[in-house]
Amino acid sequence: MGHLTCRRRAVPPIWALLQRQLIEAMDAAAPAFVERYTRPDGSLVWRDEWPGMDGSDDGYESFGNFPLYYALGGSEAVHELSRRQWEAVTRQFTEYGQVYREFDAYYDWMHHGESYTYLYGFGLADPSRARDRRRAVRFADMYTGADPEADNWDAEHRRLRSPITGSRGPRYVNTAEDWCTHRAVLDDYLPPYEDIPGVPGPKCQWTDDTIFAEVLARLNERMMRADVPLNLTATSLITHAYMLTGDERYRNWVLDYTSAWMERAQANGGFLPDNVGPNGIIGETMDGKWWGGYYGWRWPHGMMTIVEPAFIAAANCLLLTGDDTWLDLPRSQLDLLVGLGQRRDGAMWVPHRHGDSGWYDYRRLTARFHLHLWYLSQKDSDWQRLLDLGSREDWDRVEPGRDKGDQLHAEPWVRYLEGALPDYPETMLRNGYEVMLSRLDAIAHDDGEPYDWDVHHWQDKNPVVTEPLVQLTCGGPQIIYHGGLLHVRLRYLDPIQRRPGLPPGVAALVENVRADGATVTLHNTDALASRQVVVQAGAFAEHGLTSVSLDGGAPQPLDGPWLTVDLAPASEARLELGMTRYCRRPSYARPWENLERNRARPGSLLAKGSDDG
Repeated sequence: MGHLTCRRRAVPPIWALLQRQLIEAMDAAAPAFVERYTRPDGSLVWRDEWPGMDGSDDGYESFGNFPLYYALGGSEAVHELSRRQWEAVTRQFTEYGQVYREFDAYYDWMHHGESYTYLYGFGLADPSRARDRRRAVRFADMYTGADPEADNWDAEHRRLRSPITGSRGPRYVNTAEDWCTHRAVLDDYLPPYEDIPGVPGPKCQWTDDTIFAEVLARLNERMMRADVPLNLTATSLITHAYMLTGDERYRNWVLDYTSAWMERAQANGGFLPDNVGPNGIIGETMDGKWWGGYYGWRWPHGMMTIVEPAFIAAANCLLLTGDDTWLDLPRSQLDLLVGLGQRRDGAMWVPHRHGDSGWYDYRRLTARFHLHLWYLSQKDSDWQRLLDLGSREDWDRVEPGRDKGDQLHAEPWVRYLEGALPDYPETMLRNGYEVMLSRLDAIAHDDGEPYDWDVHHWQDKNPVVTEPLVQLTCGGPQIIYHGGLLHVRLRYLDPIQRRPGLPPGVAALVENVRADGATVTLHNTDALASRQVVVQAGAFAEHGLTSVSLDGGAPQPLDGPWLTVDLAPASEARLELGMTRYCRRPSYARPWENLERNRARPGSLLAKGSDDG
């Protein structure tokens, strides 16, 4: 491990003070939020019964960013609260009926993805806990064919057997009770099919019992025995197990399943089909149509739930192999959509849905997908794809607030990396603080009757915001909300307290990222105490550091994923880091733990000795 000592004193810049202020404020806000909405055992103050298959994801989402926040530098108290609340939500929704064997009994992978980013955060927070490891293995085995009670995997046809899966296995037949809590929400969506009697559109009244009976019959007949691209999100669950265990069967499953979908797209003229039947045939349960599947090209969201899972799976495969050709899966879908696109007022509009009459629902193509593509590949060609989307005038605006996924500000962050928004760090940190204050104010004035609260009530009050910290300290975009893993350039560890995250008083700002490196400034805001921090290349030590230059000095060679930096009181260090990306086996293990699974891949520039994983 490389080692540097920094003694250059500096007055703390505003961004460093704001960053530490935000962390310290959220350390206090998170317990206040939990105390307001939970009982002494951690269960949500709510109703005694909750039917249907929906809802557990919302319980987990209410506290789901706590482990990630801790891994970025939040307090030990928040970490322990995150553990307590995971257990409490699991117990509560087991009693309601949605959770079985500590995992969702059955639901789709958009909602599973929302739930289990919480779980993946525990790997970042503390990978040494045996209970986490056992859970990761049990949950992954529900999807790899190793658990006979959850027969979700069809090895012969390399497919998941249904779009609704879980610890009870595939759900081939949906009942009216399964959807009972969600029907009013779906009244605002278009019909899932174009041949529902008495439903011309544009909306479909699921709360009308006659219409609902027709919808349910078609769902069961056409959708419930098909694999769908949304299921690619399950690759994160399996990758999570791999990074805790090093078991090659998990790695192989992720690569095999993603390959199967790439082959299906190739066989379908390039576009991912949104349904593959029991015999592995595209359109088998849909009268030969490659569109119309559950969370497919038509219903309910269209393009988003095709492209997002493709990104999640491709990024996981890149992480596991170091081979960026896996990114061709989402890249190809974006290229095909752009090929169908139209220029309107200087921006690219593309179809977001496909139905019986072809492509429709043209909307402006969000830059977020192309931003992720460029960030992962670092290719000039993908940067050009981003520029080709058209006008970037609105990229300089930092929208106030946050969205559900806490991923609202990807565009201005990239503009900052370009050097166009020098005040972006201060603006984003202030925005994060304002979001926290607004939610604390909402909590203070929340006088409603808990029984009447909807299932999203608590996640809308959670005062913890992670996007500013992920972007500014780690040099990466926020996690893809519906089940992605953390793909960033840097992460930090406290070797004194033997925990993840920035040590007390230390602030970090990644100023730029390159294909072969990054620039980061570290500041110790404590005027009296020295600090020590480990800089890690990648969220999972998947990158390797090749050199470091301190404050513009001569580069020093490095050979590994970690660099220890000693910061004198009130000191600042500007590090130019050379890096080889995706050259190491990803693992949650930290430098003071077993290093076997952190060795370089065979043949990489950083390979040393045996590679027994």
